[in-house]
Amino acid sequence: MKSFIVFALFVAAAVALPAQVDHKNAVIEKSELVNIGVDGYSFDVKTSDGKSAKEVGTLKNVGTENEALEVRGEFSYYGDDGVLYSVTYIANENGFQPQGAHLPVAQ
Repeated sequence: MKSFIVFALFVAAAVALPAQVDHKNAVIEKSELVNIGVDGYSFDVKTSDGKSAKEVGTLKNVGTENEALEVRGEFSYYGDDGVLYSVTYIANENGFQPQGAHLPVAQ
């Protein structure tokens, strides 16, 4: 009986562990790239291990002295702890500005 209880505890502990994601054998499930013209681009990629990335770049103030590329995007992945981490961001003349539940917030 004691060995059954010990076995049951090992099974319960194994089930409670986060599922291991196979990063080495991940395959691309979705890959879209739009890069026509000179005023911007976009891409959207997803892999079988739960990673995803999406981005859109647009040219602002076209033809002026203040012409600049603005990029908006997001990416997510599963950490070694089994938690899905997601980040959204804007990158423009004000720098890279990420946001995510796991990131600290500037005061």
